[in-house]
Amino acid sequence: MSVLSTGINNPILCRRPAKCDNRFLALLHWHWLELCFFNFAFAEILVIKINDPIVHFTHELATQLKPLEQLSAQGKVQKIKLIIHAGTPKTGTTSLQTYLDKKQRKLRGKGILYPHNLAESNNPAAPKHQWFEKNLVSAHLENFLANFTHIISQLKPDTHTIILSSEGIYNYWWDFPGESKEALRTLSQLFDVDLWVWFREPLGFIESYYKQCIRNPQVASNPCYGKDLSFAEMLHIPWFSKHLDYQGFVTECQTLLGENSVSAFQYKGDVVQEVAHKLGLATTHDNPTPRQNNSLNSASIKLLKTLNHYNIKAKDKELLMPHLKEINGLLGRYVNDSLIDDISRDRVLMIANPVTF
Repeated sequence: MSVLSTGINNPILCRRPAKCDNRFLALLHWHWLELCFFNFAFAEILVIKINDPIVHFTHELATQLKPLEQLSAQGKVQKIKLIIHAGTPKTGTTSLQTYLDKKQRKLRGKGILYPHNLAESNNPAAPKHQWFEKNLVSAHLENFLANFTHIISQLKPDTHTIILSSEGIYNYWWDFPGESKEALRTLSQLFDVDLWVWFREPLGFIESYYKQCIRNPQVASNPCYGKDLSFAEMLHIPWFSKHLDYQGFVTECQTLLGENSVSAFQYKGDVVQEVAHKLGLATTHDNPTPRQNNSLNSASIKLLKTLNHYNIKAKDKELLMPHLKEINGLLGRYVNDSLIDDISRDRVLMIANPVTF
């Protein structure tokens, strides 16, 4: 038995089942949200004695957002807009993050926050928000909440929009446990969420993603990072091939966040200019944005794959990368072949589940 108390003399008893499934928890934290938005004076003194991370996350975040609420002309509560840029990989994400970081002051002037990271994070100066997916993969909702608390501390009275960016949201989407996806559902109820995602044509995307997997250091929990695998071999690994399910990602995001809370775009080569126009930052003098993170050519990837065979430590692999990039530049004029053979090409097109734009 758990107690939801509205005061010493007026407790509400709530029977919690012995086995508490996700549906029960979703229902419970939905009712909590109703209290927050429709009767906050009542919810403010509500004491939740259920030891559940989702309920705690919802309660704490709603409490922090309450003082920032503004009313529209119609008397309705206006939520802060939360734009979540989820990638995908190799669609100019690094260039976009660098651009938004440099334009922080201009964005502030328009009421838009591209937030700094917590000082305690692994790389606080990085212009991206990798804590988002890392805490969701591990279901570490206390850290997830701490980062949102830090973001809320950066809000000013005129702030109406927050932008978060990390391509890892798409990368690790299929690794998020149910509890973490419930946390995303909570965000959609506390903020006006709009998830932005750009998709490349499948063959170009999956070849670039294969190169990135080969380039990454090995991770015990990941079947593809830093491995000595051909493209055809990696394509048979479900974790890798799932990344071709563009529509599946969009549909699940719509289920969690709301049908109108997901914006999917076709990648046309310059995401920075697209976003600049959306945010009102573009000028007639803007030049095409240079790429910040170019892919290695097929010869360099074959060299990396050979190095991966020896299970090189992450720090040693990092030391080799400057030399490999130099080799990549020298070999560029000689290499023009794809890493995808004809059979794998047909299989990619068969597996791919594209979005209709």
